[in-house]
Amino acid sequence: MNTKIQAGIIAFAVASACWAAPVAAQDYPSKAVRIVVTFPPGGSSDVVARTLSIPLQKVIGQPVVVDNKPGAGGTIAAGEIFRAAPDGYNLLMSNTTPISLAPFMLSPQPYDSVKGFTHVSLVATVPDVVMAHPSVSAKNLAELIAWIKAQNKKVFYGSGGIGSIGHILGETFKKETGVNIEHVGYKGSAPMITDLIAGRLSFSFDTLPQNVPHIKAGKLRPLAVTSRARSHVAPDIPTVIEAKMPSLLAENFIGVSAPAGLPPAVVSKLHASIQTSLDDPALVKRLNELGLTVRKMSQAEFATFVEQQVKGWAEPVKASGAKLN
Repeated sequence: MNTKIQAGIIAFAVASACWAAPVAAQDYPSKAVRIVVTFPPGGSSDVVARTLSIPLQKVIGQPVVVDNKPGAGGTIAAGEIFRAAPDGYNLLMSNTTPISLAPFMLSPQPYDSVKGFTHVSLVATVPDVVMAHPSVSAKNLAELIAWIKAQNKKVFYGSGGIGSIGHILGETFKKETGVNIEHVGYKGSAPMITDLIAGRLSFSFDTLPQNVPHIKAGKLRPLAVTSRARSHVAPDIPTVIEAKMPSLLAENFIGVSAPAGLPPAVVSKLHASIQTSLDDPALVKRLNELGLTVRKMSQAEFATFVEQQVKGWAEPVKASGAKLN
């Protein structure tokens, strides 16, 4: 082929690509957007995804579909989005477990939590709560430790899944206090809570929102929240700082992430749409009622925040000895 003609074809192709990308971003979204949730229905991530989808679909003018894909500490869902096309139509309800914890319990790691995604927007943060079945006499963490030691047998505690933040906190609690406890991991908070209420577990570490109704109904007894300040939805529950167990300080983040390589114009449009959705009074009211704190950040701030979270959890995950395989 004539070199001048070949050069002309290449130049045209490059120019066409540069022209097409802005048009695609300008048209985004032109069809339904899917948000993949890493845990089953009923957990914090699921509640946030479904609550966010209502105002978000009004803002973007397209349906927002919530798709629950639990398993392997959330890495099944996260891995799917990691491998998806970076077109803005497949998003992840990212959170502490599949981003900051679970990947480091697998060998080899299934993805790079920082470089493998475009972290678009933070949505909310939420603490964990330590809860006991009413048959457990303990009313605070010190009494829980004493109660476990008095049993002279192994005591079972639950979390929303192997590799979850509740699992890591439980193993940290075990290591720090020397109590004889064993973790029971579930495929999400809902089945774990069912067993806890039924008395098949003695206590648990789990995110606060889905447990608030059971706490208010007296079905579960809260012992501590894992935040620096008491929760506005349950102000009577002391913090782990008050309990003099700062090693249990932890807050889950919940945000929206996409595959790496998402075009900047799409990132900008999606981030702006989520920020507008976070101003929706019904969303703020619903999440606040459940103990979630709505938080806004720029896209760059959120990307930095995720990187810091990943680095900050590395040592606690390693120290816990938790493995997913």
